[in-house]
Amino acid sequence: MKLLVIGGTSFVGRHAVEAAVERGHDVVVFHRGRTNADLLAGRIEHRIGDRNTPDYTALEGDETWDAVIDVSAYVPRHVHQLADVLGTRAGHHVHISSISAYDDAAVTGDEDAPLHADLADPTVEEVTGVTYGPLKAMCERAGRDRFGADRTAIVRPTYVCGPHDHTDRFTYWVRRMALGGDVAVLAPSAPLQIVDARDLGTFVARCASEGIAGAFDGVGPYAAPAAMLAEITPPGVEVRIVDVSAEALEAAGIDLPLLAQESDALMSRPGARARAAGLVTRSAAETAAATREWDADRGQPPLKVGPTAAQEAALLGPAHP
Repeated sequence: MKLLVIGGTSFVGRHAVEAAVERGHDVVVFHRGRTNADLLAGRIEHRIGDRNTPDYTALEGDETWDAVIDVSAYVPRHVHQLADVLGTRAGHHVHISSISAYDDAAVTGDEDAPLHADLADPTVEEVTGVTYGPLKAMCERAGRDRFGADRTAIVRPTYVCGPHDHTDRFTYWVRRMALGGDVAVLAPSAPLQIVDARDLGTFVARCASEGIAGAFDGVGPYAAPAAMLAEITPPGVEVRIVDVSAEALEAAGIDLPLLAQESDALMSRPGARARAAGLVTRSAAETAAATREWDADRGQPPLKVGPTAAQEAALLGPAHP
């Protein structure tokens, strides 16, 4: 089977490409060449281009693919341009969206929940905390319109975690829990839902290779942050969770990754439809172990997110060592 992956060298795309190769598929990856340009050298074909320019020259011609996986469409223009270039030369279409595509005010517990309405100004392309969800919903609608609902799979993950995560959101907690002591946590009893990037990549590759259509919440089990953090704490490390307020964090000028950034309804998705279609997820402890190993292999560089040890100590005060 021939697969085309748009933006498949970093994180979710990388794991989807690896899963597709393991299935024995011929894979072409279209990307800008800035990240992992030698990924799976000799086993996949790299095509260099840039959908933001846009430059799709590397995909022009009469070549056909059985399926296309798009992990990097953030604005509807990306979807329309890809459809214009491929025409009828691609079969099944797998689009990576987000649970943020759901309308927060009307969200229900399954994939039929209402999505955000289109932005009032269809030319807006700046991705912000306000526009991200509506833009993702608009991308979904564009994909169904252009590729056909009967041959389109839409996967909406919650927070994606695991090896090769360039955001460092989960990696912060993997490192922090290994240190032990008093740990600052915002809303420790609120629901938090993650999914391992390897599990998501495997499911995406399955949707492409088996022609699975429909919308799916790509999610793992959900648990309160306190429970998840306890699960990813290495054996023998003593930890005490300290509940801190959003006001205290704002006053300190720091953020705690992953916590209290989505509504409860968006952090407790059942995910039954995706599991029925073949999504298999692993535990947070397994994700943490793999993340810890990857982080060590890359030399534990400074994290992009999360408070420093000094910032957390100042936030907690002298009563919390």
